[in-house]
Amino acid sequence: MFNPYFLLAVVLAILGSFGGGYWKGLNDEEARQQAEVARLNTEARETEQRMAEVAQTYAKTLRKANDVARIKETKLRADLASGDRKLFIPVKAPECPVQAAGDAPASSGNTEARAELDGGVAQALVDLTSRGDQAIRQLNACIDTYEKVRSMK
Repeated sequence: MFNPYFLLAVVLAILGSFGGGYWKGLNDEEARQQAEVARLNTEARETEQRMAEVAQTYAKTLRKANDVARIKETKLRADLASGDRKLFIPVKAPECPVQAAGDAPASSGNTEARAELDGGVAQALVDLTSRGDQAIRQLNACIDTYEKVRSMK
């Protein structure tokens, strides 16, 4: 007859084999997943580093463009303050049905009536346009950075 201890030993051996195989499989899968996570983390750090370099490059380009624009703006403001440059706007000339002989148009061909802007208004316009230009430069740098980073993925 069969020895019950022998049968118990066989069952325990089979269960032990399955348990050991299951445990080894779990450990192998865990090690594989850890290696995969480490590889993906390394790739993500490299991509993040490249993206940071792109952002720094465009930030440096934006700073240079802003510096150049600031120099031009400073010169324009100085020229407006000193009177070397004047800003004019077209105005509607009063209509006169009768033109005197001395009122003939200038020989330069410029018959448009113009008015010179006050210095404060000219400075305010320069300030307004410079802020608008700066916003446009920032937006363009942001768009360029986004497009470059988006193409890196």
